[in-house]
Formats: sequence, C-alpha cells, structure tokens
Amino acid sequence: MTYDRSAGLVETARALADGTITSRALVEQSLARIEASQGSLNAFRIVRARAALAEAAAADAQLAAGVRKPLLGVPVAVKDDMDVAGEPTAFGCRGEFPAVARDGEAVRRLRAAGAVIVGKTNTCEFGQWPFTEGPAFGATRNPWNPDHTPGGSSGGSAAAVAAGLVPAALGSDGAGSVRIPASWTHLVGIKPQRGRISTWPRGESFQGITVNGTLARTVADAALLLDAAAGNHPLDPHRPPAVDASAAVGRDPGRLRVALALKPPFTALPARLQPEVRARVVELAERLSALGHTVEEADPPYGQIGLTFIPRATAGIAERVREAPFPALLDRRTRDAARLGGLLGGVPLRAARRAEAVLHRRIGGFFTSYDVVLAPTTAAPPPHIGAMLELSGPATDRAMIAACPYAWPWNVLGWPGVNVPAGFVGEGLPVGAQLLGPANSEPLLLSLAAQLEAELRWHEAWPPEQAVVDSPAA
Repeated sequence: MTYDRSAGLVETARALADGTITSRALVEQSLARIEASQGSLNAFRIVRARAALAEAAAADAQLAAGVRKPLLGVPVAVKDDMDVAGEPTAFGCRGEFPAVARDGEAVRRLRAAGAVIVGKTNTCEFGQWPFTEGPAFGATRNPWNPDHTPGGSSGGSAAAVAAGLVPAALGSDGAGSVRIPASWTHLVGIKPQRGRISTWPRGESFQGITVNGTLARTVADAALLLDAAAGNHPLDPHRPPAVDASAAVGRDPGRLRVALALKPPFTALPARLQPEVRARVVELAERLSALGHTVEEADPPYGQIGLTFIPRATAGIAERVREAPFPALLDRRTRDAARLGGLLGGVPLRAARRAEAVLHRRIGGFFTSYDVVLAPTTAAPPPHIGAMLELSGPATDRAMIAACPYAWPWNVLGWPGVNVPAGFVGEGLPVGAQLLGPANSEPLLLSLAAQLEAELRWHEAWPPEQAVVDSPAA
C-alpha cells in the first residue's frame, strides 16, 4: 500500500470508507513525504507525527466499526494561525509560544468530520505579506521552482498541497492570502463568504477582513474541505446561511454573464498587469466564452475602496502586536504597521467599517448586469525567494501592490472568491485567475470553476519531484 500523491481529498476519503486503504498507512506516508521535503520546501512549522499516528489508529478503529464521516482518517494540514489543542500558535513570529488548550472552531469541525491533522504550515509574520519567509522558520519554497516563493501568507499550506504532502489544507485570506499562493502553486483556493468558516476564538480576524479558506488541487477537493470546516461558534458575529459546496461542483452553472476585469482596483501606488499574466487570464476568458458564457470587459466600481482597507488591516495588526508575547522580536515593518493602526484605530476605523455597507450597495449593483467577475489573481508571477524579505516598509508596500493589486477588495466586501489555475508563464511559473461573486455566491463560483476544470484538467499537471525533495532550503 503506497502513497499516491495524485489521490485527492474526495478519492482518499472514498478509499478509506471502502476499506482499500488505512488511515495509518496514509498518515505514515504523508509524514514520510513531509520529512523528505522539509529540508527543501520547508512547508511546516509543526509536524504532529506522534499525535497524527494516534489519531489515525483511532480513525481506523472507527472505520472498522462501520462509522462513516466525510473525512474520517484523511490527513490534512492547517495554517499556523489556527489553534490546534496541545500545539503553539506562533503565526509566523519568533519566540517560544505556549501550547493552546483548545482547538479553534475550524479545526474542531475538521476533527468532527474525522480528519487527521498532520501539522501546522508556515506563514509569514501575522500573515501580512505575499511571501512565506522570516527569521522564525526560514523560507518556504515553491514546488514548481524552489528559487521562487509559493506566495503568502498561506504559503506553507499551498506548498504542502502542491507537492502532494497532503491532499488539502486550510489557509486564511485577509488580502488574498489563500488566493495568491493558490495562483502561484497551481491550486484551487477558496476564499469563502465572511463567517462561512469560523475564525473563533476570534469573532472577527483583522477587523473582519480575514477569513479562513481552503486549498486543494481540484474544485471538488476544495469544496469538500470547505463543507467539512464550515459552520459557526455560538458567539460568532457573522453567520451566513449554509451552502452545500460539494453539491455545487456537479451542477451546470448555466449561461452566465462574466465581467472580465483587468484594471487593478484603486491603490495609492502604481500597479501594472504583466503582459504574460494578462494573456493567460484572457485565454481563460476565451474558454468561458467558448463554453457559452457571455464575456465582456468591465470593471467593478471600486472607487477609493483602498481607503477603507488600510485602517482595518493596520488596526488588526495593532491588536495582534498588543497580544504578542515577544514584541521586541517582531519585524520592524510589523511594528510600524501597528503604530499606524494605533493612529487609525479610532474615527478612521469606524468610518471604514461604516463604508462597507455603501460599498456593498455600489458594487452589488454591478451584479445586476453581471453574474461573475473574472480577474487576475496577481499582476505578476511568483517573485524570487528573498525579493521582499529585507525591504523597508514602504518598499515592501510598493512591491506587494505591484505584484498583488487584485485580491484585497473582496476582503473588504467579505464576499466569496475562488482562484483557479490559469497556466504557466516564463520558466514554468504558475499564475491564476479569480472568479468573484456577490454575497453567498460560493455555489455559483464553484460550479463555474468545476466546468473550467473539466475542460482544462489542470489537476493533471504536477511539479517536478526533484524540486520537492532535492533543493536546499534557506
């Protein structure tokens, strides 16, 4: 019984339920691949080898007794901003952190679905940047080309899934932090409606702009993980109506009106869509048109939406810094952002939160003319390892906006978005495109993404195995 890295979440769960594989064998082989790749990809901050094997044995006992749960015995990973009982939650920071007593709500729900948590994946400090590097853990590398970043801040989860270390993983998305690494590692990445997957023990994360989401190789796998993790803690402030993401995957989306939005949203700094990325996104638009959808260039009326993002993001960082046990060890850019958040945390923050309703009405009106927005996920392919690590705060902002100007508005709105692979550029570097919709539109977005996947079969492409196990980590 050998580990097949091409077996996704749906297929693995089915094989476990059928009794053709055991959870212990799967978890052992997942752990072996993690160990073999840790010196090259460095995807994990914490590997729960002993605990995961014990959980696998318990899952096998349940399976033998006839118990059936959606993910019973399946190995998955979660990002290291999520609480896993008995493990620290360092969220990319330096220092020795205490073990937490309880699972966060999303992790609790994964366990209730039967999943085995094999480890916690690397993320940059407080999830601020589109790269996964730092003095706390080194650099996480891209399985498609280890000289490049997998993106961030859910870069560890993306690298782990892209390399076949686990069939799927949870990440979080506050300005594209699921969708950006999904695009740069050739994955499906779902940023769901705010509240769809609980962020408890925080009712809101980063003033409501950050949500938990899923990364997988196929739409069906990402949807199954979403269904398993979705739901609310009794004290959650955002409680959207339930959706059945997996059922949507097999549904015909119908003929849709698709707005191809190539212009970057309002930013204070210049951003330009690189021609080779533009070409891949336009090719996706042409494929949608060939499938019978009406596609035309049109940009949502974003206005100066960026003015509402900055107070929420920096106030959220200020909250985290106030809680940090080792503030002196934090990146200078983190401390600077926290100071700005302290200045913006009063009247500007309240104004930014109030503006969300106005934005919902204005941009919601756009969806009376269109059903879905197709936009680039990033403006550029993944940067080299180290390209942003030592920059000043302003230089980091310029580099981030130049590479990633497209994802963050949907965090302000709290609406769903799905990254789909758009192909490769340059020396085989993946890029992606976003399908974006209004409130609670995950079923529509997933049915459209699945239709594209059936045509393009992006899940059949794999990164070179030698990049997974041979390249030296920083």
